[in-house]
Amino acid sequence: MVKLVVTDKDGRDVEVDARPGLSVMENIRQLPRSVEAICGGLCSCATCHVFIETDWMRRVPPRRHEERLMLAGSRTFDATRSRLSCQIKVTTELEGLRLTVAPES
Repeated sequence: MVKLVVTDKDGRDVEVDARPGLSVMENIRQLPRSVEAICGGLCSCATCHVFIETDWMRRVPPRRHEERLMLAGSRTFDATRSRLSCQIKVTTELEGLRLTVAPES
């Protein structure tokens, strides 16, 4: 397992034992006050929007075109930290990743 630290919509930090190979979204959507993930990870709704801690942004894969398009329409988009959690696969290199669930747009 890979430890993630998720700040939920209420501002509480929750440690998650994430399964490598699954997306961040798949590992955190069951948490109360977390991402909604309405589309189930198809990169078509942006309801799994999270803010990645700045130090971690260079350690996750870059945004693909589809993700950039989905995020650009969000009122809470932050060019330096916004990601769709469905687009980030959990790997052992992400041990300790800190992220915050974005407010609803």
